[in-house]
Amino acid sequence: MKIRKILLSGCLVVTLCSCGGSQNENLNLTLSKDALFDKVKGAWAGQVIGCTYGGPTEFCYLSTMIPDSIVMPWGPGEIKKWFDGGGGLYDDVYVDLTFIETMERCGLDTPADSFAVDFLAKEYPLCHANQQARYNLLHGLSARESGYWKNNPHANCLDFQIEADFAGIVTPGMVNSAVDICDRAGHIMACGDGWYGGVYVAAMYSLAYVSNDVNFIVTEALKSVPAESKFHECMSDVICWHQQYPTDWKKCWQEIENKWGTADIACPDGVEVPFNIEAYVNGAYIVLGLLYGEGDFERTIDISTRAGQDSDCNPASSGGIIATMLGYNQLPEKYRTVLMEVADRPFNNTVSFNKGCELSYGQALRFIEREGGKVNQDVIEINYQEPKAAPLEISFEGLKLDKRISIENWVAKFPEIKFHGIGAVIKGAVQGENVPEDYVAQLEVYFNDKLVETCELPLKYNHRKHELFFNYEQPEGDYTLTCKWLNPVKSADIWVREVVTYTK
Repeated sequence: MKIRKILLSGCLVVTLCSCGGSQNENLNLTLSKDALFDKVKGAWAGQVIGCTYGGPTEFCYLSTMIPDSIVMPWGPGEIKKWFDGGGGLYDDVYVDLTFIETMERCGLDTPADSFAVDFLAKEYPLCHANQQARYNLLHGLSARESGYWKNNPHANCLDFQIEADFAGIVTPGMVNSAVDICDRAGHIMACGDGWYGGVYVAAMYSLAYVSNDVNFIVTEALKSVPAESKFHECMSDVICWHQQYPTDWKKCWQEIENKWGTADIACPDGVEVPFNIEAYVNGAYIVLGLLYGEGDFERTIDISTRAGQDSDCNPASSGGIIATMLGYNQLPEKYRTVLMEVADRPFNNTVSFNKGCELSYGQALRFIEREGGKVNQDVIEINYQEPKAAPLEISFEGLKLDKRISIENWVAKFPEIKFHGIGAVIKGAVQGENVPEDYVAQLEVYFNDKLVETCELPLKYNHRKHELFFNYEQPEGDYTLTCKWLNPVKSADIWVREVVTYTK
């Protein structure tokens, strides 16, 4: 028997291959067209079901597991309920489907700018890196600039990780093609570890078409992420801890929490609090579900949900990946029945589940043929791609927390904030009743009486700036931070919640 050894962060991962054959001989690279469509449908179904399953507990359990005593609700109308309530839960799905629509319009080599144009045109709810990207695009930044960490303090958040599914769904067994799509779409809202989260998820989807070995999918997909990255280190840790505690996911969860639970300060909302929306921690919960779920769909999404934090997005990813491997028809009937109640209803400003499956299937066939595979009358043959590491990107390099200061007051009473460092984030929001929706507040921010930025702050929720101000680019030194509101109007105010200052 041929043995492959992979070294991940000091942990030896051993996978067994068939006698005398190459790795590719263990992959199923020939599928009927019906089987391919079943996997495409499974991918989208697993994502929607997983998101719905974890929806009621989203960010309710922070740095703690959801206890076994909490029963996840499921029954007739469970998905329809979220649709009827506005569908905002499904940001995992509707951004994904937007990019599928764009590729249908612009082709397999859709440029980044086209992805950005369609993303910007949608008026669905967004948050964190996605909302800052929308703001950046509205204010003239390019597709790649809008996700760069100096322009987006949420660049390491999980936004692209939860919407990179489409890139793997349309590239069965062609991991490098999936990563290429990620490069063009994912830098709209992410870079560094935030982008690697999407790369990794897309790679796992791609591999789930051609392998029924969850351990192989998880470890092989990680080859797409540079080993020098923090994201790679975190996923490697989870794989190693799974080897140490192969039957106890809760021990593995505790190891994740001990090392990675509060290890980052990039997202301003997660500084010195249990809340964690970083890609690598939540990515760890995706892998946790996949490894300990052992190919069982319901157990997979349940573990990823019970890990806490973003408990809808993580089972959406693990559920989509495992359902790609299994195929739609192998999913429990109680989930398929509930999904079919809304299968022809469009997600927010995008297409329906059924239409998304149809478009993705057509794009997958075109990718298979273009990348050297064969599309015959009833059978397709995949030209498998050995995963290659994406280029190294490091976001927020050297950035350290100086202090976090609670304000909770109107900007008119903004105090002088003294700090030593290189920059700051001011958290807050423009508020007001009976104020024209197109009102844009102008807020000047000064360091030592030097104007750093005149912030344009739209009142309109979907056009808002996620933070009032952020800047990490000043020479290290002692600063006094002050603000001046240039254009106050009646009934409008700028509420300031806190200031986070940074040093090196």
